[in-house]
Amino acid sequence: MCGIVGYIGTRKVIPILLDGLKRLEYRGYDSAGLVYFEDSGLVKHRAQGKLSNLEKIVEEVVGVESHVGLGHTRWATHGAPTTENAHPHGDCKDSLVVVHNGIIENYQTLRGELIKKGHIFRSETDTEVLAHLIEEYLDKDLVQAVRKALKRVKGSFAVGVLWKGQPDTIVAARNHSPLVLGISNSEGTLLASDVPALLPYTRDVVFLEDKEIAVLAADKWEVRNLASGRKINKQAQTITWDAGMAEKAGFKHFMLKEIYEQPQALINT
Repeated sequence: MCGIVGYIGTRKVIPILLDGLKRLEYRGYDSAGLVYFEDSGLVKHRAQGKLSNLEKIVEEVVGVESHVGLGHTRWATHGAPTTENAHPHGDCKDSLVVVHNGIIENYQTLRGELIKKGHIFRSETDTEVLAHLIEEYLDKDLVQAVRKALKRVKGSFAVGVLWKGQPDTIVAARNHSPLVLGISNSEGTLLASDVPALLPYTRDVVFLEDKEIAVLAADKWEVRNLASGRKINKQAQTITWDAGMAEKAGFKHFMLKEIYEQPQALINT
């Protein structure tokens, strides 16, 4: 499994991303990375191996005045566990970045189409295909571009997307891979693969369902149907679990949790 963390709000983003990724380490990973906005551009940092390797890379910029970003821990599927294959992945101009959990089953077909159109790939991953596919559809509306791209994708996904053309927005979507929003009036809006990453900042959460897309801003959020684009009226729910219970997703112990997760794990294999 992999881990996704996202934040948009008023606080400095890098400490929140690193803290969230630490709280998702139990999911397993072999590389880590993060991205944030600075001076109207996107800055990426990636590292092979433990999260501590990424922490060393970003220790000099951890206090940067950036308030929106995405973090990711990767468990290698397509492509070796290298820095080049670590997330986030960008488009040709690095004006757009994607973090992704899941498997894009038709990535080779899509990659071939995109190469013929002139796209240049810098990794072996299926995820990078998604970044270039969104780029192909992107004009002025990031949400529409993500929707169009994901309609072409076969497989499972939980994704977070940033674009320098809309620096006040995170777009996220899921299908057969978990994704949850954290809602805080004082802290901003958060995104994660699992609840433990959110608990230091809020207990009010919104669980995305399959084929839903979310649009996150610092002071608002909305969820839409991925296929139609129609807004879905979803309400936040308050989590009463502590961090330990959250990691077990409400199950009595980890073994029981892993047993119930096997069908989804097989889908993602």
